[in-house]
Amino acid sequence: MARQLWLLRHGDAEPHGARPDDERRLTPRGEAQASAAGAALAALGLEVALAFTSPKVRARDTAALACRALGVEAVEHPPLAGGFDRAEAFTLAEAGGADDRVLLVGHEPDFSQVVHDLTGARVDLKKGGVAAVRLDGTHSGELLVLLRPRELEAIAAAP
Repeated sequence: MARQLWLLRHGDAEPHGARPDDERRLTPRGEAQASAAGAALAALGLEVALAFTSPKVRARDTAALACRALGVEAVEHPPLAGGFDRAEAFTLAEAGGADDRVLLVGHEPDFSQVVHDLTGARVDLKKGGVAAVRLDGTHSGELLVLLRPRELEAIAAAP
């Protein structure tokens, strides 16, 4: 096994202008996306050693809902609020053990750029979607999976 980063984009949120950006809340759809993401990852047998979240309300709430199913509590990490990059991703990945899985909850365009910088893959990470990257020792990685919210919902709903 190798170190893995699991990146969960916050669920659907109130529109821009509804309130200050840092305070925008999840919509009912966003809450359902976050819960489904956690349930799906748990159904896939994902064991998360550490979880970090942006301090923005929509990400914090996504993390709380998703982490409930995973049996872990997310710690706020201010760089996830914006400007999160490859170097910071490695710093958080290294906070776990050599074979640990670390969950990050945050925002676009940072997450898609981090996936690209680590793997060379161009992804479109939807709200409530998940990307997973296996990291090697050279500060690069391999895209393991990219799951859209509807795929996560199907996994979560499977018997």
